[in-house]
Amino acid sequence: MPLVRISLRRGKSAAHLAALRNGIYAAMRETFNVPEDDRFILVHQHEAEEFDCDPNYLGIARGDDLVIVQIACNNTRTVAQKQAFYRRVAENLAADPGLRPEDVFINLLETAKENWSFGNGIAQYA
Repeated sequence: MPLVRISLRRGKSAAHLAALRNGIYAAMRETFNVPEDDRFILVHQHEAEEFDCDPNYLGIARGDDLVIVQIACNNTRTVAQKQAFYRRVAENLAADPGLRPEDVFINLLETAKENWSFGNGIAQYA
């Protein structure tokens, strides 16, 4: 049930955006054991003046193609699973759409299972 938000500067093609969504979803399926069809992904595009990120924080040289991925998910993954996920997303997005690993920023927001409702006013996992 991860909810994925992808933020980037405006101006990328539909194919580029699809590659971002598909690469992240594939990594979740592979490393987080996300079931098929559990796909909720939002893309947010920003004008350059609305996208303010330090280009060198922690010694990582980021460029204008920086993509910020924020995922709300259950608090059930191990550190090893998270590390595998981060690595796999960077690999997938390097392969397609061709992002440098330095331009892939990921943040997980973990929550308890009862904090989700997928519709009908019901907490399906409570």
